[in-house]
Amino acid sequence: MNRSTRLYALVEELRAAAPRPLTVAALAARFELSKRTVQRDLQALMEAGVPVRCATGRGGGWSVDPEMTLPPIHFTAEEASALVGVLAAADASALYAGAARTAAQKIAASMTGHASAAAGKLAARIVALPSPSDATVRATVERAITTNTVLRLSYTDATGRRSERVVEPAGLLTAGGRWYLIAWCRTRQAGRGFRFDRITAAVPTMERAQPRDLTALLYGSAAAGAVRPDTLAPLTPGTTVSTVATEAPGNAVGGGSHPAPRSGRGPGRGK
Repeated sequence: MNRSTRLYALVEELRAAAPRPLTVAALAARFELSKRTVQRDLQALMEAGVPVRCATGRGGGWSVDPEMTLPPIHFTAEEASALVGVLAAADASALYAGAARTAAQKIAASMTGHASAAAGKLAARIVALPSPSDATVRATVERAITTNTVLRLSYTDATGRRSERVVEPAGLLTAGGRWYLIAWCRTRQAGRGFRFDRITAAVPTMERAQPRDLTALLYGSAAAGAVRPDTLAPLTPGTTVSTVATEAPGNAVGGGSHPAPRSGRGPGRGK
């Protein structure tokens, strides 16, 4: 049994026993492993973000939340390779990069056979040049999007001009290998796109943001034709991407007193 298969088997054994905890000794006997190997594997699962926990004392042991584990996933070799390519693109500067790493570890633990071998071979042949990234800014924006809260931003536009903004996050746009926060800018009273690598500071507030239509915010910008990626369709069943309105709404990116950015100048200029 290779390590990936063993890690997955440990999780499934804990899930089957949940909520009753299992001792390291019991798991070692079940899989005919040393206690040291089992302890090391359980620690690796915890560090990877798998919801395993240890209770000390009499009646204690290791357990897992059964609702937080993955069922068996049967990938083809091609599907496994596709996942490797997607995860490789999620470098340190990408959104939710930290969560992507732990998700990758969970997926890897569930892969077996040809899929696991194909993923491993391709992963060993991929390298990347790290991109500069402010992890604090990225994490703050990620939380604001998830919790739908207002943000205070310090932003530097393409001309080098700095400004302070109060924004209501509406969504995300990816284009040309870059990520943009699409938001209603209270400072400019219009929709705006803020390139992540130009956000120099982000401070959360306790205020809830108003719901905003992403398509309306993008109207009139170079990103007006943006559509939801086909690969995300399984995650949004029964929904469709709204089309761009034929009449300019008042909260369009580049709207208000500022002209819409021309094609090639980027989706929203944060001006």
